[in-house]
Amino acid sequence: MKASVLTCSILLGVLCLQPSLATAQTQVPPAADTQQRLVGSHGMTLYTYDPDGNSGHSQCNGTCAALWPPYLAATDAKAAGGFGLVSRADHSRQWSYRGRPLYRYAGDTAPGTALGNGVNGNWHVARVQ
Repeated sequence: MKASVLTCSILLGVLCLQPSLATAQTQVPPAADTQQRLVGSHGMTLYTYDPDGNSGHSQCNGTCAALWPPYLAATDAKAAGGFGLVSRADHSRQWSYRGRPLYRYAGDTAPGTALGNGVNGNWHVARVQ
């Protein structure tokens, strides 16, 4: 219990100190880094969420999306290769890889960090397959 409270406190602190990480922003297409992880703008790690599956629909909205901002696409973005676009409940468009919506993690504050990997057993670093 103490560990959960500490983790929540740390994440809340990160969100307060890094407000830009806590909001979804339109981003450039994802790319693979040298370790075959998918990264977004500025080399920030991208994640998939198990409950999404490869349905092409996001199950992470509201409070979830505050901590795991969707990796949004510009209105003129085009699907290419394994990268696609899914429509969110708010009608914004989110990048996906092989049908799995992509997200950032508010706890990652520097390129290459992957602190969200394995959170709750549902979040995983997106990798090129």
